[in-house]
Amino acid sequence: MAEWRKIVATNTIDAALLQKMFLAGAKNLEAKKEWINDLNVFPVPDGDTGTNMTLTIMSAAKEVGAIAVPDMETLAKAIATGSLRGARGNSGVILSQLFRGFTKEMSGRATETAYKAVMKPKEGTILTVAKGVSDKAAEVAEETEDIEEALLKIIEHAELVLSKTPEMLPVLKEAGVVDSGGQGLVVVLRGM
Repeated sequence: MAEWRKIVATNTIDAALLQKMFLAGAKNLEAKKEWINDLNVFPVPDGDTGTNMTLTIMSAAKEVGAIAVPDMETLAKAIATGSLRGARGNSGVILSQLFRGFTKEMSGRATETAYKAVMKPKEGTILTVAKGVSDKAAEVAEETEDIEEALLKIIEHAELVLSKTPEMLPVLKEAGVVDSGGQGLVVVLRGM
């Protein structure tokens, strides 16, 4: 069975697969936006993180989905410009900047771009989860070429980092929740 899995293991992502993964991530976030809204206590308990992240990603998804024959350059532009155009609230802006960084080089630049976009970055937020994802992705890239295996390890680590956010932000601990933006990012990754 392990040999069969290695034979069908996905070890490259072409533009068509990336398009499908992005749209699946967007759909998963949209389906769970109310749950993410319910987690929202930082920086303001206004219950709109899931909505803002969904508006942001769905703006990009509209452009990504309209591409009949995708190539990496066209997809990158659609993801970056679509998410920026649709960015709403802090969480949406940060998500759009993560996508912008991702599309710049399809590497660890996403976290760096998002941190620069925030005037006073705060640990225990979506930024912390994004950094954990970036660090783990770099580590996993050295261990495996199987994309499914890599994503599972990255998501597992993202969930671990997310579970620690209440220890970093007292307002999260007091409310008994994890960071809503970080949860939104994990939802997008799970969808992918």
